[in-house]
Amino acid sequence: MAAPVATKAAWKLQEIVAHSSSVSAVVLGKSSGRLLATGGEDCRVNLWSVNKPNCVMSLTGHTTPVESVRFNASEDLIVAGSQSGSLRVWDMEAAKILRTLMGHKANVTSLDFHPYGEYIASGSMDTNIKLWDIRRKGCVFRYKGHSEAVRCLRFSPDGKWVASSADDSTIKLWDLAAGKMISEFTAHRGPVNIVEFHPNEYLLASGSSDRTIRFWDLEKFQMVSCIEGETSAVRSILFNLDGCCLYSSSQDSLHVYGWEPERCFDVVPVGWGKVADMAICNNQLIGVSFSLTITTSYVVDLNKVKKSGCAVQGPIQDKPSSQVPSLGSSIRRNYERPVTSCTKPQRVKQNSESERRSPSSEDDRDERESTAEIQNPEDYKEIFQPKSAISRTPPRNSEPFPAPLEDEPVIAKESVKPSPSTDIATPLPNRGNPDQLQRPPVLTSTPIKAEPTVIPATRNEPIGLKAADFLPAVKNQNQVEVVDEEAMSQIHKGHDTMCVVLTSRYKNLDTVRAVWSTGDIKTSVDSAVAINDLSVVVDLLNIINQKASLWKLDMCTSVLPQIEKLLLSKYESYVQTGCSSLKMILQRFLPLITESLAAPPSVGVDISREERLMKCKMCYKQLRALSSMVKNKAGQSGRHGSAFRELHLLMAGLE
Repeated sequence: MAAPVATKAAWKLQEIVAHSSSVSAVVLGKSSGRLLATGGEDCRVNLWSVNKPNCVMSLTGHTTPVESVRFNASEDLIVAGSQSGSLRVWDMEAAKILRTLMGHKANVTSLDFHPYGEYIASGSMDTNIKLWDIRRKGCVFRYKGHSEAVRCLRFSPDGKWVASSADDSTIKLWDLAAGKMISEFTAHRGPVNIVEFHPNEYLLASGSSDRTIRFWDLEKFQMVSCIEGETSAVRSILFNLDGCCLYSSSQDSLHVYGWEPERCFDVVPVGWGKVADMAICNNQLIGVSFSLTITTSYVVDLNKVKKSGCAVQGPIQDKPSSQVPSLGSSIRRNYERPVTSCTKPQRVKQNSESERRSPSSEDDRDERESTAEIQNPEDYKEIFQPKSAISRTPPRNSEPFPAPLEDEPVIAKESVKPSPSTDIATPLPNRGNPDQLQRPPVLTSTPIKAEPTVIPATRNEPIGLKAADFLPAVKNQNQVEVVDEEAMSQIHKGHDTMCVVLTSRYKNLDTVRAVWSTGDIKTSVDSAVAINDLSVVVDLLNIINQKASLWKLDMCTSVLPQIEKLLLSKYESYVQTGCSSLKMILQRFLPLITESLAAPPSVGVDISREERLMKCKMCYKQLRALSSMVKNKAGQSGRHGSAFRELHLLMAGLE
């Protein structure tokens, strides 16, 4: 009987020229492991069938390089975020653009689809996280809390939470229904590049540039264990489908980890460099990496990988076997996934600006100009031709990728470059009933109005700055978006003027800084007032307001007249600074002022007391002048109204 032929445990599958310029984003379809999407600096998103050389579809519409890409769970929708902060969603079955979503102020660095509903979470270098309803083009929530770029977003398997990680070394867990942060993990010492939920248990894994992988219990909200055996920044991790272990795509190898206790089950040499994404299909792990215009895919045969048992020798020492839980036993609660239904979802109430746009808005024009060009009709039909209205997308090729023999050299397949912009007339399949997709119960009703206990999400606010915010008001109110080229042209017209303004402000601030360096705060304030530039006064007050001990009574006499100007300003930031400074003065000096004025006249000569009394009289007069303005503004609604009401209560002592 012939001996079985030995095959490789890991091998290079394919190498393709994915774009005409550098590749900037790569993602695999997690359900099938057979779909690959690449984003490039050529502003395109190209779709590939893994191990096939031809581009299946090329998606256009973005005007700046694509920074992030993500498939939905059923792999019939794809979203891409760009450097300009815009998102575009394409329907791959219908081969057309579905939505254009505008709102982020900077690069869109992370994306994820809700597992059950037509919602997308996006994170950006502007530090904001936005939740979008792609049916109605609306921003449902904005979550604020990170101080640096958001690098990864993941919805929980039950669709109730979203986890975010950022360059600020933190991981935050957000409750979608309550609209607030419910926990924050801060143990990492470097940017957190990736987070992944355990497929069943209340467990979260995170990988960081500090070369560690950490596991977090989502019931007790505490760290379970930490793996420190990585030799480089951790950028891609993935739980096994049954949750028995975690895979980490280390530099040129695959590590297999357990977490209770932390240990390394196996190390498989792969030679794949820096892996951007991983997926599992047919007990094979697919990993993709990219460099310049090239995208390369690799396969690891998980049948030859140790996922449990004794740990391999390495930097992570195995714990005594008595501490290792039995395989398959769950020590934590499992997610309760919603029951699928085909009922029509309730309409979500929307108040965002994007919902009020007319059908002829710039977003709709962007959608008309965006295209989904079918490059390979045969592969397109094979992948996206639905079998029935219930099963919209059939399973991809279920055969595992064949492994080469141990001594057989691997020849990577060359790709066929996508044509620049060739439209191929192809009969498109009829789409199934979109109402048959499951919607999350937590999002199909009006969100709970709960008082946030940690960091609140800002709801129904303008969805970030747009180019139009920097331009003069237009007569046509329907025109709320401006295309990038037109906006840049108009902004450039005022460039020289802005340079003069900023240069002047810099000189003024430098003058104040020179006085500040002597340690004389009062003279610094007087110099800022003398310059007669309110922006310089605001900059200085924002510094002084952070330290109450810097405030002295004689400084109040200089600042109070400026506060009146700030409270009357049309700029929100000026009003906010004025309120903060006035609150500081009232809290620290109002008791002193009222007591000094109420005290009986002194006997004899006390120069210091007389000087203090004169300053108190000046401050009292200025505060009385401000009290009527504060009282009038206390009736306003919103954040400023609340601030003025607080000031009005503090000023009651003036009576």
